[in-house]
Amino acid sequence: MPFVDIGGVSMHYRHRHGDGPVLVFINSLGTDFRIWDDMIAALDPSAGLLVYDKRGHGLSGLGAGVRSIDDHANDLAALLDRLDIDGTVLCGLSIGGLIAQRLLMIRPQPVRAMVLCDTAARIGTTASWDKRIETVTREGIEAIADPIMETWFTPAFHRNRPADLAGYRNMLVRQSVAGYLGSCAALREADYREAAGSISVPTLWVVGDQDGSTPPELVRQTADLVPGARFEVIAGAGHIPCIEKAAALAALISGFVAALPGRKP
Repeated sequence: MPFVDIGGVSMHYRHRHGDGPVLVFINSLGTDFRIWDDMIAALDPSAGLLVYDKRGHGLSGLGAGVRSIDDHANDLAALLDRLDIDGTVLCGLSIGGLIAQRLLMIRPQPVRAMVLCDTAARIGTTASWDKRIETVTREGIEAIADPIMETWFTPAFHRNRPADLAGYRNMLVRQSVAGYLGSCAALREADYREAAGSISVPTLWVVGDQDGSTPPELVRQTADLVPGARFEVIAGAGHIPCIEKAAALAALISGFVAALPGRKP
């Protein structure tokens, strides 16, 4: 299990050398990088990739805490520098999509393209994040776990994959409360709608058709702000299609990367 110190934070990551731009997978709120495992298994094994646990999640440390999306974006920029990775396709899920957008703003050089999955330029409202922060502060992550599972996964997933559902619920409730709350506060403050029109790299927006957190219409509206962006809906998926429809998401990412300018057919 590789770890590296990034500005006083012990960062847990896995890096695979390969062909073409490195696919960098950025997790959603309350998860660790294992959410990508099934989808990565469906990708070309020759592709380079990086997965990591963001600050305050999984096996990574919390450091001085999370104050804004900039903390996460700066961590990723430093990790890319440490691993000497240049030329990336950022694949961000939910808060991971906001981290990707922010990295493009502050460090555009390594970003060749982006896959923004079940995310937007603005997620939720100040009131909705304040309510979640208040509940988790008072009662812990356990108090919101069941409603979160309803947004993460479709009713079919709940019926047909109960063991997996229980496992991902465990993943959520075992996250660092401080890391979770800090990231909720960062999401509350993040609003990149004005900056979306300045995104100039090839961008694919993807959303599950039953996403209860960032619904398809929200993701489509955000994609429409980005010049030349592509928008795709994955049938039978909730907020985390890399778990529920891993092969479908892998196919979209593979096709998108293969069509990037300068890539060999």
